[in-house]
Order: sequence, then C-alpha cells, then structure tokens
Amino acid sequence: MHAYANPTRFLSLARPLTPFLLFGGIAMVLLACIWGLWATPAERLQGDTVKIIFVHVPMAWLGMAGWSGIAIASISELIWRHPLASHAARAIAVPGALFTLLCLITGAIWGRPAWGTWWVWDGRLTSMLVLFFLYLAYIVLANETSKGKGQSRIAAIFGVVGIINLPIIRFSVEWWETHHQGTSISIMGKSTIDTLYLWPLLVSAIGFSLLFGAIVLMRMRASLAQTKVDARLKRMAAE
Repeated sequence: MHAYANPTRFLSLARPLTPFLLFGGIAMVLLACIWGLWATPAERLQGDTVKIIFVHVPMAWLGMAGWSGIAIASISELIWRHPLASHAARAIAVPGALFTLLCLITGAIWGRPAWGTWWVWDGRLTSMLVLFFLYLAYIVLANETSKGKGQSRIAAIFGVVGIINLPIIRFSVEWWETHHQGTSISIMGKSTIDTLYLWPLLVSAIGFSLLFGAIVLMRMRASLAQTKVDARLKRMAAE
C-alpha cells in the first residue's frame, strides 16, 4: 500500500488498469445480462420478475462495499496520514451512492409484484435507505471540508462512524421481522439459491465490481489532476 502512496506511482498503475477494469466490466455485465435474462428460466413463484436479482443484488453488495472502502480509506487518513486516502474515499462516495440508489430502485421494482407495494419500512430497506443518505451526507461534507487538511479529518471521522450501519443492513433480516427474504448466498456455508441463477449472478457481480473499480480510479485520477492544477495556480499567484 505504502509503495503507491506516491501519486506518480499510483498513476503509473491506475492508467493502464482503468481501461482493463472498464471494458472487462462492461463485457462481463453484458454476458451476465444475456445469460441471466434470456438463458435462465422463469422462477416457479415469481416468474421472470426474479431476474432483477442480476442487477439488484450486485448493487446492494457494492453499495455496502463502497462504504467499507470509505471507512478503510478514512482510517488510513486518520492513522497513517496516507496521502491518497482522502482522494480514494471521495472517489468512492459518488459511485457508492449511485449503486445504492439503483439498489433501492430495483428493489422497489421487485417488491411491487412480490409484496404488492413499492416500499415497506422494514429493517433491510430502511437501513439501505439510511446508507444512501449517509453517502449524500458524506459527499456534501467531503466537498465542504476539502479545502483544508485539518478539516478533511471531519469527513474521515464521519466515514468511519458510518460503518456502524453495515452490520445493521447485513443482519436486519435476522434481527427483525421483515418482508425481505433472508440470506440465500453464503461464502462459508451452503447457498440456497439455485445454481441456474447463482452463476450468472456471480458473473454480474464481478462485472459490476470491475465497473465500480474503474469509476473509482477515473475519479481518483481526476481528483489528483485537479489537485495538481490547484497547486500550480497557487504557485503562479504567489510569484
């Protein structure tokens, strides 16, 4: 990690990696859409509606993973003063908010035929909505505190504190009665989802993850470029 604390070294890796992630992600998402939407059969109870999982589930995973990334970057900024940490956290925030919003929208589309309503105030949906608002608050706070190094620590602290919501999202279906289905995919245990849906779902998740990574790298590169321009303008103004 510290080897790439230098922006020049980081950019030497990010430049060639960005198109790989971008085009690789697009290819895998397209494959997952073709595989999942047209090659998988309709589910016995939910019919073709269930196929929205190929978008909804990756959006949920990446919405949560995005805030985990913000928290890790914020800890790196607060403890180790990593020079790229604040750039990384800010770069993650916007795609994280977007993916969380898409999770909420696709969930509502799925919920309408499954539950007979677009929205219910249960633990999983409400905690995901809270995550979306946390993203919005972080974006505003990060923009307001981006001018000074001391002020940027406020956004970093918020990024760390916000991680409290992630276990609430994860265990909400176990802690409270909920309309949302329980966990059907497990890394450690046995997944209950049919493999006909599991494999295209995993391809979709990998594809969207690559796209997420590409967006983050592009935003970090843009942020570093803007910082360089600002520093140059300050030097010119001081001369």
